[in-house]
Amino acid sequence: MAVLILDELRKQIEAFLATHHVMSLATIGHNGPHAASLFYAYDRLELIWISDPASRHSRDVHTEPRVAATIAPDYADFAQIRGLQIWGTARRVEQNERARYLMLLEARYAFLKLSGPKKMHDAYAKSAIYRLDPNRIVLIDNTKGFGHKEILEL
Repeated sequence: MAVLILDELRKQIEAFLATHHVMSLATIGHNGPHAASLFYAYDRLELIWISDPASRHSRDVHTEPRVAATIAPDYADFAQIRGLQIWGTARRVEQNERARYLMLLEARYAFLKLSGPKKMHDAYAKSAIYRLDPNRIVLIDNTKGFGHKEILEL
């Protein structure tokens, strides 16, 4: 495992977050483990997403806030694999924080604020906002060698 200056590693992680849009969120609940693919926005290293509060992953976060997430594009060549592994705690954003996080989501995904199908906008209006506060992020970069990892402990 390589050791980088923390500020440089943070910048690399933020750049990776900026160039990707879907995370796989892993939760655990009464029915066992679950994974969901979700669009995300980010604020520094915190990940933000919208979801139906009745969805399984949302209910799981309410029950057990410890979660894991991965972000990586699809690769055919293992030597090109780059991605993030993230561990932390997730929570539903309070109503008084909602406007701030909606701005981040709508800045990243213009379709959320554009006029479109009523059904989509009704679902968006009823959705809850969630936030993952990471305590550990691993940047995987096989372009620097098989299994190359750089770890940021927060």
